[in-house]
Amino acid sequence: MVRNSIAIVLSIIFLIPLVNHAQRRGKKKEVVVQEETSGTPKLIVGIVVDQMRFDYLTRFWEDYSEGGFKRLINGGFLCKNHHFNYAPTSTGPGHASVYTGTTPAVHGIIGNDWYDKVTDAEVYVVSDTNYNGVGTDSDAGRMSPHRMLTTTITDQNRIHTQMRGKTIAVAVKDRGAVLPGGHTANAAYWFEGGTTGNWITSSYYMEDLPQWVKDFNTSEAVEAYKKPWQTLKPLEEYAESGADGNPYEGRFRGETTSAFPHDLPSLWNANGQFDILRSTAYGDAITTDFALAVLENGELGTDTITDFLAVSYSSTDYVGHKYGVNSVEIQDTYLRLDLDLERLLLALDTKVGKGEYTVFLTADHGAIHVPSFLKDQKIPAGYLNFKKLREDFTEFLKYRYGTTDIVKTISNYQVFLDRKVIANLDMDLDDTQEEIALEILGYDNVDKVFTGSQLWQNNYTHSSGIPYLIQQGWHQKRSGDVVFVQRPGFIAYPPTGSTHGSPMVYDTHVPLLFYGTGIQKGETVKRTEIPDIAPTIAALLGIAFPNGTTGSPIAEVIK
Repeated sequence: MVRNSIAIVLSIIFLIPLVNHAQRRGKKKEVVVQEETSGTPKLIVGIVVDQMRFDYLTRFWEDYSEGGFKRLINGGFLCKNHHFNYAPTSTGPGHASVYTGTTPAVHGIIGNDWYDKVTDAEVYVVSDTNYNGVGTDSDAGRMSPHRMLTTTITDQNRIHTQMRGKTIAVAVKDRGAVLPGGHTANAAYWFEGGTTGNWITSSYYMEDLPQWVKDFNTSEAVEAYKKPWQTLKPLEEYAESGADGNPYEGRFRGETTSAFPHDLPSLWNANGQFDILRSTAYGDAITTDFALAVLENGELGTDTITDFLAVSYSSTDYVGHKYGVNSVEIQDTYLRLDLDLERLLLALDTKVGKGEYTVFLTADHGAIHVPSFLKDQKIPAGYLNFKKLREDFTEFLKYRYGTTDIVKTISNYQVFLDRKVIANLDMDLDDTQEEIALEILGYDNVDKVFTGSQLWQNNYTHSSGIPYLIQQGWHQKRSGDVVFVQRPGFIAYPPTGSTHGSPMVYDTHVPLLFYGTGIQKGETVKRTEIPDIAPTIAALLGIAFPNGTTGSPIAEVIK
């Protein structure tokens, strides 16, 4: 499949001179347009919008400006049937998969947190005690990409250009910056929040913040967002969302209602001071402000050697988790994000030049409608009682095996067995996995269960559906012995707000937009997948694919 797609891309590339020759026989204006958009981009801008469902493009379309999402879609290429081809669908695996061109089965990022078999402890995806924070005295800066096992498209560009092509990554979330930046980034910056509201980094990248970052941190740029969050438009115009202040929404500490306006200054101290901005639309505005400062000071796109700017908008996820898919808050967040994208694109026009950069925009996962809302609409939905599941499972272990020691932990809907205990008790591993799988399958609202032996021995294809998605998210050395999947519409989560993580279509279907230099205008409803993004950019640049790539270039995208 990869060979066929590469052949198509090469065919298109070889046809370009013929097209240009034909155009020279036609109108001169068309030749100029072709020349303006057919070169190698000076800058690739990768944008990941955290928790963005595809239908946010269509649902809020009439309210978007002409310069944000509409500019990207009308002037670029839209993949309408774009999906994650694995589960779990969460932030760490999502960012890693976008930039590595493969899935957790290969790049090894199996969650935001997971049980580590080697250290016998839960680990955070980018935590690394070998490095110190820069710009902070807290542990918030002790991060690196060391758990990601493969290269990224940003790494490959650095290698291809003998490290002359630069990479800078920016996000409110540390993992939203560290993973896209890859192993070779010049810099990755994230938002500390708390009492400082500073942008920080790790000694993995540098020993001291550049002066321009220090200047940004000491300015009033972030402090300016310590203000009430009010709707961008009159509240009655948010007809694409549910009623404001409905029972499916969470609240900040100290609020008596979830309705607008949210008085951030009065809620400041009770909600972690600058941390409260993460869960508002202002978090994305802060990210854009800092990204613009990167363009001003980071020397990206200033010569003919391609650079990368990776921007992840994290607050869309925080807002979705708190208020849910159908909230006025999520709509307001996307209308404001649209204006932030317009600001970013206009800055790129000025700093890099029109026709000199390429943008791709996607998401790290989707999200489910709040199940309590769905239930009220008579749609099958609900909640997985994880506390009861653990209690019932513990009783089963005691009754069946006389001990709970054969299980290390349950993490990310996976059961990790203690292989040494099982061997000492002379138990068969495959049989034990199957017995446990059958037990869990009998629990309320568990829909499917897979054993590690199944995932190891079988080769599921896309046509097999959920088994394929689970297998692509299962890493032989890092993942558990039994994996279970909840029923469609069911989550283990509080009764307010949305979440994600499942192999269901509401978590896998996300946007994919390409825009700018070398990009064909158009759209497709052909299925494309997250691992296709990195090899598409690699084909555009004519560089090697990331070394774990399992995706294929999307031939229709490239001119």
